[in-house]
Amino acid sequence: MELAHKIQLRPTAPQEAYFRQAAGCARFTRNWAVAHWTEDFEAGHAPTWSQLKKRFNAIKYEAFPWMKGVHRDAHAQPFANLGKTAKQFFSDMLAGKNVHKPQFKKKGQCLDSFYVANDKFVVKGARIQLPKIGWVDMTESLRFTGKILSATVSRTADRWFVSIQVDVPKGAAKRKRISHHVEGVDLGVKTAVVLSTGEGIDSPRPLKKALRRFRIRQRRLSRKLEAAKRKAKIEGEIPKGAKLSVSNNRRQDAAALARLHARIANIRSDFTHKLTTRLVRKNQAIGIEDLCVQGMIKNHRLALALSDVGFGEIRRQLEYKSVLYGTTVVMADRFFPSSKRCSCCGYILPELPLSIREWNCPQCGTNHDRDVNAAQNLKRLATCSIGFANEPSALPVANQTATSDTGAGVRARPANGGKVTPVRYEAGLQGASGQEQNAAHFCVHFG
Repeated sequence: MELAHKIQLRPTAPQEAYFRQAAGCARFTRNWAVAHWTEDFEAGHAPTWSQLKKRFNAIKYEAFPWMKGVHRDAHAQPFANLGKTAKQFFSDMLAGKNVHKPQFKKKGQCLDSFYVANDKFVVKGARIQLPKIGWVDMTESLRFTGKILSATVSRTADRWFVSIQVDVPKGAAKRKRISHHVEGVDLGVKTAVVLSTGEGIDSPRPLKKALRRFRIRQRRLSRKLEAAKRKAKIEGEIPKGAKLSVSNNRRQDAAALARLHARIANIRSDFTHKLTTRLVRKNQAIGIEDLCVQGMIKNHRLALALSDVGFGEIRRQLEYKSVLYGTTVVMADRFFPSSKRCSCCGYILPELPLSIREWNCPQCGTNHDRDVNAAQNLKRLATCSIGFANEPSALPVANQTATSDTGAGVRARPANGGKVTPVRYEAGLQGASGQEQNAAHFCVHFG
């Protein structure tokens, strides 16, 4: 099983300068490959990435002598990445989907990163030895044991990280659950996550809380850009290839905005990891809805709230963590009436607008909170899918006996949210890794 551990680096000034040079080299190589691939494609050819790589290797040190200062892995891997992109392009084109040719990467508008092969670096404790620059300090040791496959060094705001991919043996990758319950999980806007027990867990909503500061910093940076355009006597859109002067103030404002972006992403990621780890550790089966997130965010009134919670990321993490813990994730159909179906008798309401948060069943008279009711229906669906049938339900049932704690009783939602499990349990039960203490200001604690 392949797992990756992303660790923050603590480079010296010369090491950071090399990181920037290597990332720029990887970006330049990618753009060179895209330009020649597009030229050949428009001429009616379909060049492979290996052909492009051979053409580039034949001229790179003569045409671009500055590449000698960067390890060759940084300007070799972009061709393999372009090959994957081109393969997906032709696959989508044959399937009749809307396709876009491989795009160029622009400095300042893409992720700065470069690749290092597994035989070119060494990990020892909380240090990593990289080619050309030697040992670089890391904030923590590698959590996984197994065969190291590769590493990718990347930048987020003003911090550098290394993501080390490890082929972990199956026995070492598997994690132990602490209980074997079945849970239904309803994702919503008012309350981020509602469980079938009636417990509601609110999202920290980092973007909403930082929105005012976010707009102020964006306006500051925009004013600096307009000043640079006036200095260059440019009106309207910036012509392609034009270079604007970058003042120190503009550089500082851009860095401050990037740090705010990173802080918002870190807070959201911290919440999502703790939530999903808690769910897979405590349950043998989880029922969730197959939401069309792309369609939902087209509603401009809900787009900000939906994006601030991160529905798609919650689902992605549940799917990959369920493999580690042996948990079954049951995906309800997109049109499954989880909110409209009475969890007691199975009656389905003809209509249930989003503005109605509670409703009474016309058939059995039960009062339902729409989110708790949806979570209970998802729990029953998960229960039936893994072969438990001890509960009264309007859904099809199986023949085995239900586990404990699968009752359908509705309990009041805690006002201050639910407990969230620390993310360190993804790496086993050996205790804290030190990451929580090092990044305590990013953490969001729940009572």
